[in-house]
Amino acid sequence: MILLWLFLILIIGGFAAWLIGRGSPLGARYVALGALLLDSVVLLANFWGGLFGLNPETGWLERVSWPWIPQFGINIELGLDGLSFWLVALTLFLGIVSVLVSWGEIDKRVGFFHFNLLWILAGILGVFISLDLFLFYFLWELMLVPMYFLIAIWGHENRTYASLKFFIFTQLSGLFMLIAILGLYFAHHAQSGVYTFSYSALIGTTLGSSTGRLLAMGFLAAFLVKLPAVPLHTWLPDAHTQAPTAGSVILAGLLLKTGAYGLLRFVLPLFPEASHDMAMPLMIIGVVGILYGAILAFAQTDLKRLVAYTSVSHMGFVLLGVFSFSQLAMEGVLVQMLAHGISTGALFVVAGLMQERLGTRDMDKMGGLWRVMPGMGATALIFAVASLGLPGLGNFVGEFLVLIGTWRVAPGVTGAAVIGLILATVYALWIVQKVFQGKAEKSVTLADLNVREWVIMGCLIVAIGWLGLFPQPVLRSVAPVLERIPHGTSMVLLIDSPIGHTRMEEGEHE
Repeated sequence: MILLWLFLILIIGGFAAWLIGRGSPLGARYVALGALLLDSVVLLANFWGGLFGLNPETGWLERVSWPWIPQFGINIELGLDGLSFWLVALTLFLGIVSVLVSWGEIDKRVGFFHFNLLWILAGILGVFISLDLFLFYFLWELMLVPMYFLIAIWGHENRTYASLKFFIFTQLSGLFMLIAILGLYFAHHAQSGVYTFSYSALIGTTLGSSTGRLLAMGFLAAFLVKLPAVPLHTWLPDAHTQAPTAGSVILAGLLLKTGAYGLLRFVLPLFPEASHDMAMPLMIIGVVGILYGAILAFAQTDLKRLVAYTSVSHMGFVLLGVFSFSQLAMEGVLVQMLAHGISTGALFVVAGLMQERLGTRDMDKMGGLWRVMPGMGATALIFAVASLGLPGLGNFVGEFLVLIGTWRVAPGVTGAAVIGLILATVYALWIVQKVFQGKAEKSVTLADLNVREWVIMGCLIVAIGWLGLFPQPVLRSVAPVLERIPHGTSMVLLIDSPIGHTRMEEGEHE
């Protein structure tokens, strides 16, 4: 029941925060924080010890199933392995950050705010552990409604427009995925005579080339919108800019990761032939996103909008690495997902704290703030250089592994992606220059980081530093998972993994 309790603690905690918040806003904050801390203890106490001794035959830390609607083949099937463990841990970590950063920002309907916050996190956590495709889709949609409320109620000046745009993009793309899930469901029944949504059963379904490609595109529609990939990214800058700080942290740090996770967990294993056929166009889309997002980031004057476009750029590396079919690159993809969640989440925290103090996100109205807020400036500098890929921090490890892994497969595409690192240097240093350096627009006296904010930023700094200097636990625990992913019929290169998995195969079916 441990996996189920990871989900239920957040659901129950959300209801409790809502009820308690009617009489005590402070009580709602403590309930939400307590639920996330309890979930973190449950996760680490039960699974940390087994993370590096995964069963080589199954590769799962835990896998359970209970009947839900058996007449339709629907079960509550949950699983945790070396891939989903780190994403669940990231969910709980950034959830704690979101509660703490909202402590002084949210002052209306506090209980309902934390209800929505915990239910979003419950949906995201459920997506990372669901192994029944019907349950996966149910939880995928569960994320949508509370995030809509988070933006629409507690967002900024154009929150109605941003929340509706977010809802339409994600809901419509999710419907394409539902159609693809049903298509796979009936295709499996036609072959086996069994109706089931079980991931382990559907993964062996044989599909024709055209059928497989159509169904894969249904899944891709949902995952590429969430990633987001160009040109399906236009909802993201508006949602990030208008969301409260906690909403921006969850959007950048977690919601985008559900799209990347879906590519690794579902698209590649369920549709290996179609994935191979579409690999090069998708890698090119990834590179376009890297360059386009970086260029658009430099053109922004709204601090939150700038950081939002950096997410488009960074997540392009994920798309590039996934469809390179290189194990080394896919290990880099996981590190990139974790590092991006931490570093970009931290930049949104900085942007939110700046807006609280200055009442604006316009960088043209900032400048010279290092003199009055040296602590804020130092932390912003750390995460700005993390975003540009400074060695010693997590983003460098992820991007470096992705580029090395994809070079053997597509050197031309990889060479173009390297330009994105140069552009990242420009926009990352532009943030520090415009906001904290130069001449101040006017003489102001502003409070630097307080104790709560130092705790938030300190934890984020430790996390990004640990991931940059000691990524071996992540790489070692995810390698067995990636080895089990079925790949396409050619262009398969599982090369030079830093933990000893050296294997190269071309023109061979796995």
